[in-house]
Amino acid sequence: MRPGQTLNACLPSLILTVLLLTITGCQTARPLPAADLNQPGWKLQEGEAVWKRNRTAPELAGELMIATRDDGRAFVQFSKTPFPLVIAQKTTNTWEIQIPTQNLRYSGHGLPPKRIFWLYLPQLLNDQPPPKGWSWQRLPDNRWNFSNSASGESVEGYAGE
Repeated sequence: MRPGQTLNACLPSLILTVLLLTITGCQTARPLPAADLNQPGWKLQEGEAVWKRNRTAPELAGELMIATRDDGRAFVQFSKTPFPLVIAQKTTNTWEIQIPTQNLRYSGHGLPPKRIFWLYLPQLLNDQPPPKGWSWQRLPDNRWNFSNSASGESVEGYAGE
């Protein structure tokens, strides 16, 4: 509200703002069911990775598990035994990431945001291009590197069958 303006004069703008927030509000998806990797159809790759959250963060080494299905579902888990640090999964039209050590969960519809790079690993391992702003390199000995030069975030690893 501007100085000298009454509440009645601002009411139409306020109603429009509330309506727009209601219509375009939260796009959080319902929690995805836990992936049962023992079911037939999952292709499982396990290995190790070193994650660096940004340029100044220390490197964090851990175990990496990537599972995919022909129906477009994917599951990624990065753990530091005995704790899972990141659990991410997606279907053809929803995605979810959990950070159990911080009791956080994010989810949505459509493609996952680029900052949730864990969900892009399965497609990169299947020779699809990285999202804009990220680079993907195959390294010797079946290793790879996935990095963002703007944020300094990177993960280098190995995941074999």
